Amino acid sequence: MANPTPRRRTGVPGILKSVAQCLGVGLVLSLLTLVGFFLQTNQLTISLVYLLVVVGVASLLGIWQATFASIVAVLLLDYYFEPPLFSLAVESPSVFVALLTFEVIALAISGFQSREMRTAREAAIQRTGMEQLYELSRSTLLLDLRQPPGPQLAVLIQRVFDTDAVALFDSVLGRLDSVGEWRSDEEGLAKDCFLRDVAHDDPATQTFERLLLAGSERVGALVVRGRVSSLVVNALAALAAIAIDRHESFEKEERAETAKQSEQLRAAVMDALAHEFKTPLAAVQTASSGLLDMGGLTATQEDLVTLIDGEAIRLNSLCTRLLRTAKLDQARIDLDTDDVNVKGAISKALVSHSTESEINDIQVAVDEPGLTVRADRELFGMILTQFIDNARKYSRRGTPIEIAAQQSSTEVLISVHNFGPTIPIEDRERIFERFYRSPETKNIVPGTGIGLSAARKAAEANHGHVWVVSDDKEGTTFYLSLPNGVRGMR
Repeated sequence: MANPTPRRRTGVPGILKSVAQCLGVGLVLSLLTLVGFFLQTNQLTISLVYLLVVVGVASLLGIWQATFASIVAVLLLDYYFEPPLFSLAVESPSVFVALLTFEVIALAISGFQSREMRTAREAAIQRTGMEQLYELSRSTLLLDLRQPPGPQLAVLIQRVFDTDAVALFDSVLGRLDSVGEWRSDEEGLAKDCFLRDVAHDDPATQTFERLLLAGSERVGALVVRGRVSSLVVNALAALAAIAIDRHESFEKEERAETAKQSEQLRAAVMDALAHEFKTPLAAVQTASSGLLDMGGLTATQEDLVTLIDGEAIRLNSLCTRLLRTAKLDQARIDLDTDDVNVKGAISKALVSHSTESEINDIQVAVDEPGLTVRADRELFGMILTQFIDNARKYSRRGTPIEIAAQQSSTEVLISVHNFGPTIPIEDRERIFERFYRSPETKNIVPGTGIGLSAARKAAEANHGHVWVVSDDKEGTTFYLSLPNGVRGMR
């Protein structure tokens, strides 16, 4: 927080008030002197009376008024009670020493008394301020975090500390809130303080400006006008910053929880739909396969039935992926882990999901024919199928798809490479989230955003992981890393 820069001003009303107080003290001393003179009071008695007056003035008014009272008392004592009377002349050195001693004693006692009274007043103010700060800190814990904190804090500070006016600028929400009486040219005082990045005190108007810091980050500014100390305002600024930070954290948690519940609901709906689609899809596939087996169809009819059969198979595969992903999310799947031959799994994925012409465009390079991974065979096949289908859909026409597998001492690295649209760096992690599709490519080919998320879940279930690298010149490569199988281990 920047150091406040107080500006000292000498107010004319304050000077006039001090002059009036000194005149009053002089009048009181004069009246006491007249009474003492007519009663023929001795010097010791009247000196003690004067001393009591000086101490009283120091307690009630201050050190400067007490100093004035002590000087007036010495002059009156010399003029009315020390010979020669009615003269300020000093007859002997002993009288001068006595008067000087009285002045020193009066000043010393008044100084001590004034300091003690000031200390007592400051202690009382600090004690009251601590009590008010405790009440405010307890009240801030009860703030409604679903509502903006600015209006609530401004009202609390004014009520607890009985200030004239409070203004608070919340930079997180971009709003300015105020209570009390502010001039039209002061309405944006808190926002201006935030923009200037400088705290400021103005004792003349009793206005205190503070920046609100959450750690090293500015989150707003607070302006308080009233009879409060600078230290209390510092504490108020700290409490206000904490309240704003709590509100921001609460909102983030609320958004995260809402997103989580929305994702769970969406997953549950998709899971239910996948179950419901399985039965009619099986009927469609059975009917289309039966029509093809029966024969007797014209070329056009056979093409249409073949299209229906292929799309039914594709929909059935999509439903299967949805159900598997739901089970992976809920940790309900039972893994049947075994040593799976990599080359055989790749060949099966190619034959099951590609035509012969597409197979010819795909190049496969495996280190060893006997290379194996330790994984669930079905989930491993699902990952390979997803990577190959993804490469097929997004490859530029006439460019090859390259599948490679190589092993290290502990794992097998499988890659599927193609040339197509580049995946932006900010999307290379998000494309593995369910239902997310990159804005750069989602309009190129149809899709659901489910396959890659299922691939990542399946890899994690088999103690592996997936990632993607994409470049304009080198193309796009999806990687899968899985533990070595027994025959692949060295």
